[in-house]
Amino acid sequence: MTGRTHTDALKWAEHGTGLFVTQTALLDDRSMAAPSLLPGWTRKHLVAHVAANADALGNLVRWARTGERTPMYSSPDQRDADIESGAALPADELTTWLNEAVRKLSVAMEALSEDDWHNEVVTAQGRAVPATEIPWLRAREVCVHAVDLGTGTTFADLPDAFLSALVTDIRGKRGLDEIPDGPLPEVTAYLAGRPHSLAGVPDLGPWL
Repeated sequence: MTGRTHTDALKWAEHGTGLFVTQTALLDDRSMAAPSLLPGWTRKHLVAHVAANADALGNLVRWARTGERTPMYSSPDQRDADIESGAALPADELTTWLNEAVRKLSVAMEALSEDDWHNEVVTAQGRAVPATEIPWLRAREVCVHAVDLGTGTTFADLPDAFLSALVTDIRGKRGLDEIPDGPLPEVTAYLAGRPHSLAGVPDLGPWL
């Protein structure tokens, strides 16, 4: 039990989207081509991934609304190919894709009825979940990757309630009985496999 609500997730997705889009808009082609905080990825890779994720979650929203099975991605290879091709775009084209994908996802989610939100969809990892999980999936992506852009946003800039829900989520997925003590933003960064200030803790490896 995470303690989060559907309303919480919608709010956090909107907050994280605002952070990510605002930061991306400040990047020119040179700065967007610079490395992100994710090993092996430039900021262009990261922006392409977040844009493609919006399109993919839009497929799940369509599935919830129509009942027609529309997976997030046609295949893992196609997902990777979309990111690589997006990373080769000029910054202005990549930003246009991001903004349009964000707009379409927002409009699509707003169009879902209360019944639609309870319809079952399947994530890219093969988990069957109610459509109410879609905003949470998006909140994780935009909030964490806003930090990964490496433009100054840190986990300390994210809402405490979001961080607490994220800790619960990651702890469950990693199967951790205990987590280290420390400031909530630093504990969250550690569990997410991001740079942190905690001392004497084992490396958990990447997540998300």
